[in-house]
Amino acid sequence: MNAEVLLPILDYARLDAEQRRAALGRPAAVDRSLVFAAVRETVRAVRLRGDEAVLDYARRFDGGAPDRLRVPNSEIEGALEDLPRAQREALERAISNVHRFHAAQMPSPLVVETEPGVRCERIVRALDSVGLYVPAGSAPLPSALIMSAIPAAIAGVARRVLCSPARGGRVHPAILATARLCGIDEVYAVGGAQAIAALAYGTETIPKVDKIVGPGSAWVTAAKQVVAEDPDGAALDLPAGPSEVLVIADDSARAEFVAADLLAQAEHDPLSQALLLTPSRHLAESVRAAALIQLEGLSRSTVLQQSLARSRIIIVHDLDEALSLSNDYAPEHLLLQCAEPRARLAQVRAAGSVFLGPWSPEPVGDYCSGTNHVLPTYGYARAYSGLSVLDFLRRITVQELTAEGLRGLGPTAKTLADLEGLDAHALAVQLRLAALGVA
Repeated sequence: MNAEVLLPILDYARLDAEQRRAALGRPAAVDRSLVFAAVRETVRAVRLRGDEAVLDYARRFDGGAPDRLRVPNSEIEGALEDLPRAQREALERAISNVHRFHAAQMPSPLVVETEPGVRCERIVRALDSVGLYVPAGSAPLPSALIMSAIPAAIAGVARRVLCSPARGGRVHPAILATARLCGIDEVYAVGGAQAIAALAYGTETIPKVDKIVGPGSAWVTAAKQVVAEDPDGAALDLPAGPSEVLVIADDSARAEFVAADLLAQAEHDPLSQALLLTPSRHLAESVRAAALIQLEGLSRSTVLQQSLARSRIIIVHDLDEALSLSNDYAPEHLLLQCAEPRARLAQVRAAGSVFLGPWSPEPVGDYCSGTNHVLPTYGYARAYSGLSVLDFLRRITVQELTAEGLRGLGPTAKTLADLEGLDAHALAVQLRLAALGVA
């Protein structure tokens, strides 16, 4: 691919309205109508034919069906035993940090007496079961398992079910080893939309779950949305698209650091996007030059060339404009590599996860800082947040009124019921008020 099309540098002030929209536009994903049509057919097949359909799809798309859908405990144990010591220690450290950060997210009991004799509470109950999806396309992603398995365990989910594609009939041993470290022993060798359908509705072998979490392809994402629309299906964690990063940097930033940060996200997928917003043309040119040099030594250069052709370096007037554009874009990952980055944090309104300063590379958040890397992408950060312990909890409200509490508040409820023309609502209150001697 011609290097001139990679990471083009654009001057935002010189662009017209349409060019500005294009500069901050995300890559066009695969045709949604075709994806959803194919996914709905997969879901129907799995609901009708269960394990038979799951295995059929595995033969068609995963390079062969596994000998059995459920991975034996002996294979999971063996994967952990065979894991090199350095890798095991790295996984254990990541698990420890993720546990420490997410344990602090457990909500405290909430009890409020809104007025005398009227007690309102919020209690929490863990989901009964969750499906944890871990992709294994061009690379295994044990970190994705940590990010869902640990918050679910902290929340107290009784049953955590893992599905991951079986390439050549076997789940990647790094994912199996991580499952054991996370305390999971129910693992199924199935991926794609068929895994989502199996988790949502259950098959002869795979149990139905309440909610499905974890990243995946466009087909996996579409399948999660399809089953979430069905009351008989399963809830999803959050909508997502290809991975993305937006860096805001000034002349204080080191060009080679910024370039590496752009490449780190761009290597995920040909549709991934990396953006740099900077008021410095010198930095823009230095970052582009550094990125092209670094690209030459990276193993996923084919993927990177495709994603960098969809990425941009945009020269803006100042950091205030950069942050305003970032909030409109709502990136999955936002890196602030500028003077006094923490002082700029107050301006951030929409982002999945923020990385402050030159010593906070995005991959540390992906793996082991403790924050969650399952984040809203494709602009969904305008309204959604990243995965947390709260995603595995039901939050239930409770109210309790004493006789005196109802005596005081009941007339208000009756008045509002009358206002809305709901006679039965009013009657349920009025009968009790009459029993208390209230006219």
